Amino acid sequence: MPIVRTLGRAARQLQQSSGCGCGVSLVPARGIGVSPRQVASDASFHSVAFSESQRPRVLITGGLGQLGVGLAKLLRKRFGKNNVILSDIRKPADNVFYSGPFIFADILDYKNLREIVVNNRITWLFHYSALLSAVGEANVPLARAVNITGLHNVLDIAAEHNLRLFVPSTIGAFGPTSPRDPTPDICIQRPRTIYGVSKVHAELMGEYYHYRYGLDFRCLRYPGIISGDSQPGGGTTDYAVQIFHNAIKTGKFKCYLRPDTRLPMMYIDDCLKATLEVMEAPAEALTMRTYNISAMSFTPEELAQEVLKYVPELQMTYNVDQVRQAIADSWPMNFDDSNARRDWGWKHDYDLPELVTTMFSYLGSDSRIAQAN
Repeated sequence: MPIVRTLGRAARQLQQSSGCGCGVSLVPARGIGVSPRQVASDASFHSVAFSESQRPRVLITGGLGQLGVGLAKLLRKRFGKNNVILSDIRKPADNVFYSGPFIFADILDYKNLREIVVNNRITWLFHYSALLSAVGEANVPLARAVNITGLHNVLDIAAEHNLRLFVPSTIGAFGPTSPRDPTPDICIQRPRTIYGVSKVHAELMGEYYHYRYGLDFRCLRYPGIISGDSQPGGGTTDYAVQIFHNAIKTGKFKCYLRPDTRLPMMYIDDCLKATLEVMEAPAEALTMRTYNISAMSFTPEELAQEVLKYVPELQMTYNVDQVRQAIADSWPMNFDDSNARRDWGWKHDYDLPELVTTMFSYLGSDSRIAQAN
């Protein structure tokens, strides 16, 4: 696999993703023989408790990104600290390392990844390793290796060992010919970024493995995710995180999208809650393998108006990045997530005012905010 062999050091230098650590090794991806099997459904939707024998043994790949650490915390609270293993190719911060099991795992090292699954008796796998939209466009070969070859390794291992597999998708899985307001679960997609193409590939491969081999594959299309405990990682929607940091530190923010660019967004707590709920949902409740989920939809100008309530002196300017603006213009403005709400009871908790209040409560000990309040 020549393209993987040429990546080497660059893979470890470029570790920005949507909540995903990522890595490339010199080990080429290898396919395995899998046979059809019946999907086991042993989870209880909104169950009160799991017995020790019923608790899943969880592995999270790409776990040092925006979502992995928070997901591990949620799952450890639910299933027990030692039942949830975080993994990445980067060195974790001390607080993460000592909070629960951590393993070095390169998703392109098929043999090592398989050993981790076998030796730790993994039953659930959350696959978060990926390169984001803007970062992926800057290094297409790396994005193709991490987002597609890494996925193939995970699919084969999950099918062979009868795992319940979660792979996140994204608003980036849609393109300029998709219906944008609202965007339904099933429609034309045709994305124009390598990130989006790789996510459509993941959706379809997961569905194929489900019907061909009985793999219990589950997928959510995330909107833009906003959280206070991680820095922006190169995504098109990351302005909605950066604005809070800049408002607190400098009182100035230069947005790279037009003020009227409407995109679906979600606070991280809602995202993690939805992820756990869809994994716990009984298989017979799921009418599809990939669902849209949404909470709110807003523009940079609408977000700025809410931020001004806390930082009245905020100076908001716009310097449009044509690459990211073109990406945003090809994405949904609103998600139709009615199937998720019907099939497994999805319901969000955070709208825009609650989001802004929560972000400033999390980030803001600054005197500017204290005076505004």
